[in-house]
Amino acid sequence: MSSAVGDETALAPVERVVEHYLAARGAAKPSPHTLAAYRRDLEAVLACAAAVRECAPEQVRLADLTTAVMRQAFARFATRRAASSVTRAWSTWNGFFAFLVSEAMVEGNPMSAVQRPRTAPREPKPLLGEDTPERLLEALAAGCRKARDPWPERDLAVLALALLTGMRSAELLALRLDSLGGRPGERRIRVVGKGERTRSIPIEEPLEALIQQYLRTRRERFGVALAGDDALLVDNRGAALRRGGLQYLVRQCYRHAGVNDRVAKGTLVHALRHTFATRLAEDGASVTEIMRLLGHASLNSSQSYIDVTAAAQREAARSNRTYGVLGRLGHGGADEVGG
Repeated sequence: MSSAVGDETALAPVERVVEHYLAARGAAKPSPHTLAAYRRDLEAVLACAAAVRECAPEQVRLADLTTAVMRQAFARFATRRAASSVTRAWSTWNGFFAFLVSEAMVEGNPMSAVQRPRTAPREPKPLLGEDTPERLLEALAAGCRKARDPWPERDLAVLALALLTGMRSAELLALRLDSLGGRPGERRIRVVGKGERTRSIPIEEPLEALIQQYLRTRRERFGVALAGDDALLVDNRGAALRRGGLQYLVRQCYRHAGVNDRVAKGTLVHALRHTFATRLAEDGASVTEIMRLLGHASLNSSQSYIDVTAAAQREAARSNRTYGVLGRLGHGGADEVGG
């Protein structure tokens, strides 16, 4: 820490400054989930910095966060974590130090000297098999999921919503009854996505009818009137569906529908989102349309669906048996045919 920064600032506990930073971030209206992720990354790396300094996290001061300490802290942090987690934490700390520089609490940002992993672009992982989405929904509609308190209308509504809108888990869970708007036959769902960005997703009459059927069974189950600010998706007790409950529900639906082997490991709800986007690309949607429907902040994320679809199309074309004839003919055979 340079002497240009006051002694009092240099000795400020990092834990206290973190709280100041998170409060300042509140002006940008990040979601509670985003703020919680910032806090986890800051606290986890701070604990590693404390281990490097051989002290408790509450004893680490701003002056202790030198380039050497941050390098060692991130080396410890990365030991048992995926590259994507390390990269996310690096970005969080880079933002934290940028804030400290802007507040004249430190003179420079050491993160440029802290290495981070190079992560390959994530490839979409849709449900495998051309007919898997249809097979899944048909099985659920037939009541395939054997539960102690079965509710096939709710299960079908959840899976169909994900497959036909491409919403993220958090977006599905944040839906309220008044998220549905528009005239019958022209309904749209208002979705609040990452960074509090909102988008409007059109839904067609079959999905609208399915949601209305689910809501009818919900009123019958619990015997209460529904208000606009009530959660759209609920558990078997009528409480708003939460992340763990959604993951369990989707996992059970896959299993009972007999499509477990068609789901990429670790995807669950995201497999439904990827299936939605991949089918859009296969049916000719532009990258801009995919970006808007998925709520991506940039074209790069959406472009991967187009790229993967193009690769799949080439592989399908390559499997055409007529290519086998050309292979047997060879170059000389082609000359003979042409000559």
